[in-house]
Amino acid sequence: MPYRIDLHNAGDDTLDRLVELGALDVEPSGQGGIAALMPDRVTLEQVARALGVDDIPVSPAVARDAGSVWILRPRPIRAGRIRIVPAHMETEPGAVRLIDAPAFGTGLHPTTALCLEALDAAVQFVTPEAMLDVGTGSGILALAALTLGVPRALAIDIDDDALQVTAENARINGLSDRLQLAHGGPDTITGTWLLVLANVLAAPLIEMAPALVRRVGHQGRLVLSGIPSSVEQEVERAYRHLGMRHVRAMSRAGWVAVEMQASW
Repeated sequence: MPYRIDLHNAGDDTLDRLVELGALDVEPSGQGGIAALMPDRVTLEQVARALGVDDIPVSPAVARDAGSVWILRPRPIRAGRIRIVPAHMETEPGAVRLIDAPAFGTGLHPTTALCLEALDAAVQFVTPEAMLDVGTGSGILALAALTLGVPRALAIDIDDDALQVTAENARINGLSDRLQLAHGGPDTITGTWLLVLANVLAAPLIEMAPALVRRVGHQGRLVLSGIPSSVEQEVERAYRHLGMRHVRAMSRAGWVAVEMQASW
């Protein structure tokens, strides 16, 4: 597991040396200090030897996005027209604010960024009256859709903690009245939507394909993400078999998001 180090008197070349060692994140701390997250493959002894110091304070690192993203602290990011800002920071007009919570969906993971970009493109093509966010996590996709002008959203998840985080994020963004939350998967709800997003994992996407396709309305768009590049064809095949038409695929850092359209 990665670990955090805090150097109180950093030298001029400390940053470069930490990057050469493979630091996952580095930032200034205090007066002349540097904090860094180091991968567990790099021992503390290696760090001390590279920096020429003996006593290095170490503390546990905090993971985000279900342990898939390691950063020192949340920071503002952008995906398409969506600006994501940590809740403790000053509000920016049109930005989505997120609390620092364990639920997946900080925007830092490639699967979320790809979904946000696909969402941005989809609502510029045609803005639906409502959208469905399957496996909502932090609620980022639903909240981004509402911020981009979609009037209403339904966010569902099988994790009650994720729904609580989503509810809080909706509250601090003033979007609670336009967002509906429900516990469960696509087989536990009824109705159809012209825009459906599901950022989960490849195996659940394949398993839930029949139920998920039933949630896509006439000529509706379906965005699937959380797919490793190695199984992209397998996931696509499950949905094409059910009548969905491939529109495009987007990839980043070994992950793929697939956009499909209902053929009915």
